[in-house]
Amino acid sequence: MTVLLVLLADQALKIWVKTHMTLGQEFCIFGNWFIIHFTENEGMAFGMTFGGESGKMLLSIFRLAAIGAIGIYLVYLIRKHARTGLILCMSLIFAGAVGNMIDSAFYGLVFSESRFHEAALLLPDSGTYGTFLHGKVVDMLYFPIFRGQYPSWIPWMGGQEFIFFRPVFNIADASITTGVLILLVFQKKLYRK
Repeated sequence: MTVLLVLLADQALKIWVKTHMTLGQEFCIFGNWFIIHFTENEGMAFGMTFGGESGKMLLSIFRLAAIGAIGIYLVYLIRKHARTGLILCMSLIFAGAVGNMIDSAFYGLVFSESRFHEAALLLPDSGTYGTFLHGKVVDMLYFPIFRGQYPSWIPWMGGQEFIFFRPVFNIADASITTGVLILLVFQKKLYRK
């Protein structure tokens, strides 16, 4: 159920943002610290990239293998009646990985290119923007909670603007991060027999 809920929320928000907002468009939800900001990336968490087209393909293959391994482990945990918290964490990680994989695998096949002056179209007559495994991942959640400047004594960054939390992410990224953090913090309790 956790996997289904995360996937539905993630994909519903991504599809709405992609078809109703232009690239770079944003609007504030709560003041200036919670913003919906539409951006896309090549597929790594928090907008990181990896080696162009061949890197994108390697990332997609790695992601598919990781999803398979996590899925097998999740089924194993359920069959062994593992602790509910451990199953929940693995479900969050699995759902997040699948959510971003859906974007990467299929969005290039079903959407037009997102642009700065027009929203993307679903199944456009003019054609889609990519091929299988070459779609872009939609990100929109932005929390610039604190702004300031790095102290001048810090090498290479002194005097530059500092924003916490700068990366724009999506529900799938948040799901993965939440699952991993809970596992790290409560690992002794979750893995205890």
